[in-house]
Amino acid sequence: MILLGEHAVVYGAPALALPVAELTVTASAAQSSHESAAAGDVTFTLTGASEPVVLEASDGLRGLVAEFKRVAGVVGVPHVDVLIDCAIPTGRGLGSSAACARAVVLALADLFGVALDTGTVFDLVQIAETVAHGRASGIDTLATGSPYPVLLSGDVAREPRIGFDGRIVVADSGVAGRTKDAVELLRRGFERDPRAQADFVGRATELTRAAVRDLADGRAAAFGTRLTACHELLGEVGISTDRIDTLVDVALAADALGAKISGGGLGGCVIALAQGPEQAQRVELRLREAGAARTWIVPMERFSGHAR
Repeated sequence: MILLGEHAVVYGAPALALPVAELTVTASAAQSSHESAAAGDVTFTLTGASEPVVLEASDGLRGLVAEFKRVAGVVGVPHVDVLIDCAIPTGRGLGSSAACARAVVLALADLFGVALDTGTVFDLVQIAETVAHGRASGIDTLATGSPYPVLLSGDVAREPRIGFDGRIVVADSGVAGRTKDAVELLRRGFERDPRAQADFVGRATELTRAAVRDLADGRAAAFGTRLTACHELLGEVGISTDRIDTLVDVALAADALGAKISGGGLGGCVIALAQGPEQAQRVELRLREAGAARTWIVPMERFSGHAR
């Protein structure tokens, strides 16, 4: 989940993301045994829903596979079947596309016995992310491959210090977000008014930098205030919805320290910061009563952090 800096990060602002360990993706790849399967092609099947679904809109993953073959020097490959078991709800701003792409890369590496360094894995996942979102900053790609929080600033990623123990309550609005549409919405708006872009990126940068200092120094209430301010900023540029705004208001009324939309926007999830487990459960209950489709509670634990 992105805590701060979504959208602004593709224009050079810093962004802060937190992995959700319980939401996992596993992929397996095998050479097809079907005689009718076209050599060199690949089929992606997604499970985790009520029944397996063959992914039709998989251009990004196909581009990833083509580049994998080139980088790994794989030639004369028969048809490959890739099975993706995804526990991450799609279209919710929780990095499902990046996580699926990363799992596919690692499955292909296992299948063909290829060792890939971290940078190559990142580059391959970014191919799929760019197709999926139209413009990819790399924050999702980094966070889905890390057990720790990730702060991306420019081309430098590091693991930020966390100075307090808190809980992030994640609430699925029940409406799929549209990251690519949101990215395009902002791009068109900024082309019409470059000053709006400078204002948005500047304010997002200030908020994220201040929030990182609050996070490191253990100022949970101040960090929560930054989250809410970030939501207001994203709302001003049209990324939020009435449904999301309602859930944010419900979380704040339940004494969350801060709340905001997370991820691409135009739907998706709300995240809310709670001081401890009891407050987190209270916020979660209120969000469920307000119609949240699903909820998760993710710990934010004290962490020393270090550069990568």
